[in-house]
Amino acid sequence: MSDGQIPTSEKSKVGHSSLKRLDDWRIRLRTSEGMQKSRMLIFGRHFNDGWLFKLAIYIILSAAALLYLNPVVYMLTTSLKHGTDLVNPMIQWIPSKLEWSNYASAIIGLHYWKSLIQTGWISIAASLLQMGSCAIAGYGFARMRIPGKSVFFFIVLLTFLIPPQTLSIPLYVLYSKLGWLNTPLPLLVPGLFAQGLKGAIFIIIFRQFFATLPKELEESARMDGAGPLKTFWRIMLPLARPALLIVFLFSFVWHWNDYYEPALYLKNGDFTLLAQSMQFLQGNLNSAAATGSSMGGSYFSLNESITMAAAFLIIAPPLIVYMFAQRYFVEGIERTGIVE
Repeated sequence: MSDGQIPTSEKSKVGHSSLKRLDDWRIRLRTSEGMQKSRMLIFGRHFNDGWLFKLAIYIILSAAALLYLNPVVYMLTTSLKHGTDLVNPMIQWIPSKLEWSNYASAIIGLHYWKSLIQTGWISIAASLLQMGSCAIAGYGFARMRIPGKSVFFFIVLLTFLIPPQTLSIPLYVLYSKLGWLNTPLPLLVPGLFAQGLKGAIFIIIFRQFFATLPKELEESARMDGAGPLKTFWRIMLPLARPALLIVFLFSFVWHWNDYYEPALYLKNGDFTLLAQSMQFLQGNLNSAAATGSSMGGSYFSLNESITMAAAFLIIAPPLIVYMFAQRYFVEGIERTGIVE
């Protein structure tokens, strides 16, 4: 071997060390790429598209769902319990036996079918009247040039800010002079004039929706010879179907659940709504429990089961309506501008 040459063994050692460094570099590269992918999956590119963020959202939504569903589940389970289950500390959620007779007692105590029909048609009629009149008022505030429009809109806002209880006495006196007490007219006529339950909110919803529509629609209709009424009826109102649905559902539910106005205006008439029937049932149950009649000592413990059964029977129709209209309800909220 000459002096300037490297031994073969040394060459092999150098080659092995180079290959080892290359393998180590490849392993580190794969490891770093894998860690980056894992980090990307967990945290996401912008943190709000990773698994960790989605998991947190699911946990929050699940907790909120449990929070809202807990009263409904409690209502259902309690409505199916016997009196002995209510006083048994070992039974919390699942009854030992399904007591369907609680619903039969609630139906009898509520005069359910009569009250259901009366509540249904009054709620639907009042909602339709309110929907139509508030749509006209909202369109006028949004699209028409009316002198003093801002003043009138401020008055509408005042009706929203003033508690309705402050107007109860003058309205009661007015309806008494008109002979409307113990009739459904006090619940229906205000809706004909864009008033009634939450009427100002519905005017604001329609005003917000009509203000978002392009002005070219009205200009084209005007060029075709259409007047304001025809433009509203043939062009604007069909486009306002999302707002119409939202207003109808809100108005229907609020009229269905309202107790204050029916208790004030329908005291001794033939009309008894479900909210009133619920109050009467609760009073009868408490009186029966106090006197110990009919069922003796167990009657007091049955009060809660029958009351919960009656409450579920009252909220069941709006829940069914919402189940079928849920998709349109969410789309309507997005398109009416209630949420941005």
